[in-house]
Amino acid sequence: MESRGLKDRRWQAATVGFAVSTAVGLALGVIGPFGSYLSGSLPVRTAYWVVCLWAGWLAFGVSFPILARQAEARGISAWVWAPPMVAVLTLLPVMLSRTLAVRLWPVVEQVGWLEWYGQGLVISALATAGMMWATRPREATAKKPDAESADPRDRLPSRLGRTILCLQMEDHYVRVHTTQGSALVLMSLSQAVAGLKDVDGTQTHRSWWVARAGVVAVVEDGRNIRLRLSGGLEAPVSRARVGVLRAEGWL
Repeated sequence: MESRGLKDRRWQAATVGFAVSTAVGLALGVIGPFGSYLSGSLPVRTAYWVVCLWAGWLAFGVSFPILARQAEARGISAWVWAPPMVAVLTLLPVMLSRTLAVRLWPVVEQVGWLEWYGQGLVISALATAGMMWATRPREATAKKPDAESADPRDRLPSRLGRTILCLQMEDHYVRVHTTQGSALVLMSLSQAVAGLKDVDGTQTHRSWWVARAGVVAVVEDGRNIRLRLSGGLEAPVSRARVGVLRAEGWL
């Protein structure tokens, strides 16, 4: 189960996102972009833009982070999962916005579905790329190596605590997952594992190390096996490690 702190942070993020999308929708209703200023009254424009922004937030503020966590938990690169995910999630706000626009302002029907989707896709792609680009560097630079300690827990912000669930290799960094969230640390996976010699755990994959105390279930999908951790994260188990983990009582 997810920790209470993690649930609270996600609820707060959803609340803030909903409030921001509402505020932006109200502002767009007053401004009237894309010709909407000349079509309909202020209340109608405002209602239209607020509903469209809600749909965008539902797709990218709520659904995107959930799907992103699932993809990252399986070790899938962002270059692989992000483009198709953006393309699919854009369909919700595009379909809703055009359907409402045509009902409110029939002249809008002159703009075809493909052109409308293309405009929405460009906006969604730019917004998503900007968010991902702005978030990662701040996190990475905040985790500069501490020459005085080889323990990755000593390089984490205090808000994340010291209860390690797993380690996930990301390029030259290691993402340290705790019960309170995760952060990047500039060190190799082998260095991080060596720094956690007091924690009962094992390497399940060339890019993953898992603490035994964090495992809540074993997920088997055909020949693919994953360890489900508290909080919902799933760590993959490579086929080469299945036999070892079974012998050690992990599976």
